[in-house]
Amino acid sequence: MTQPPHDEPTARSQDELRDQVERTRHELGDTVQQLADRADMKTRAREKALAVREQAETKAHAWRGQARTRAAHVAHAVEERLPDPVKQKGTAAAHEAREKAAHVAHAVEEKLPDPVKQRAAQAEQVWRDKAPQPVRDHRAALLAGAGAVLVAWLLIRRGRT
Repeated sequence: MTQPPHDEPTARSQDELRDQVERTRHELGDTVQQLADRADMKTRAREKALAVREQAETKAHAWRGQARTRAAHVAHAVEERLPDPVKQKGTAAAHEAREKAAHVAHAVEEKLPDPVKQRAAQAEQVWRDKAPQPVRDHRAALLAGAGAVLVAWLLIRRGRT
């Protein structure tokens, strides 16, 4: 026969015995559930993968910030070490390039036929309505690139004739 556990007194009545049995069943059910959870490798692997991914994202974010900070420091150090004549020439070249691009764009715009101008206006409206915000934020850079391609095309075309 079995001995009752030492920490629980023996039941004095059938009701107490039923209560003890019911408690033991609940405790046993909880223990079985805990063991089943430990044995569920798929869920444990998924949880571990999620934890590793979150940790990797946190590290990547931190490293990205460090890289940006270091790049800013390097850029600042290079800028400080550049001689003034080089800075002035760079500024002048950038200004001259902007002026030439604006002049070319204005000259091309004047020579465009009216149907092309209308299509350009329609395209600009579509741009405003449908272009994603990050693209619209970098519109100047995109237009400068398109202008550079147009200028290169015109120069190549001029060289052929």
